Amino acid sequence: MARTPSNMLPLGTQAPAFQLPDPVSDTIMTLDDCKGEKGTVVLFICNHCPFVIHVNPLLSSLAKTYQAKGITFVAISSNDIDNYPQDAPDLMKATALKEGYSFPYLYDASQEVAKAYDAACTPDSYLFDGSQKLVYRGQLDDSRPGNGIPLSGADLSGAMDALLDGRPISENQKPSIGCNIKWR
Repeated sequence: MARTPSNMLPLGTQAPAFQLPDPVSDTIMTLDDCKGEKGTVVLFICNHCPFVIHVNPLLSSLAKTYQAKGITFVAISSNDIDNYPQDAPDLMKATALKEGYSFPYLYDASQEVAKAYDAACTPDSYLFDGSQKLVYRGQLDDSRPGNGIPLSGADLSGAMDALLDGRPISENQKPSIGCNIKWR
């Protein structure tokens, strides 16, 4: 199991626009379709990564909690499905339904969106404020498969709470750790 860290896109970066298919709804979605009034969490995930499988229960509950507060979530899979067919769009749909995702799970076939976000691993998370400026990027929390630390989402939820409360978000942010994005 590879342990690849986030690249840590610079804070203040404007959210890169995208237009990607959603295998669940069979529609094309843009960043504007997905953005929240108070903030937007963009996640790079995939179906087969043990790090993503580990955090899936937390992703669903965090999204439901914060969507009610004006922060939306969107997940994107950018993996090469020729070499990793378990990440194909039909299986993305099955994963989204099984995990109860309350957010779109989009497919980035060209990998251009992952490159625009400088995404490196799954899961890789980015929090943008209401004007789509990056205010947090990095890990959900310190939990990893097999390390015995319970999932809490403390790092990402702390950033979302600060954003909602109008408090400064610490710039001392830890990179996510996960499987590398499977580039072509």
